Amino acid sequence: MVTKGQDHSLAVYPKEEFTALARRAASASRSNPQARAFVRALAAGTDEQRLDTQGRIVLSAEHRRYANLTRDCTVIGSVDFLEIWDKQAWETYLAEHEEDYAQARDEALGGIF
Repeated sequence: MVTKGQDHSLAVYPKEEFTALARRAASASRSNPQARAFVRALAAGTDEQRLDTQGRIVLSAEHRRYANLTRDCTVIGSVDFLEIWDKQAWETYLAEHEEDYAQARDEALGGIF
């Protein structure tokens, strides 16, 4: 399942993971405008993909536009899903947020350390 991700990347989920995410999103308060907007964007912006015989997927024009994908892309693992970034956008993001990673505190990360 390919959907619009955060920071203008694309998120690629196994179907089971996406279904769990969609169920969690659907349980958000329908009276919250931000929650409604997120659920709508998630539902409308998701394509189910099947690998071709060479193990590739075809990204929609809308997904390519959303993520500003050019010729060169970067695919990163994000624990339970993949992210697809325009290569230059990823390098810029990484440079801007490298210090955030180095300085991450327990409060921001929900006690994983």
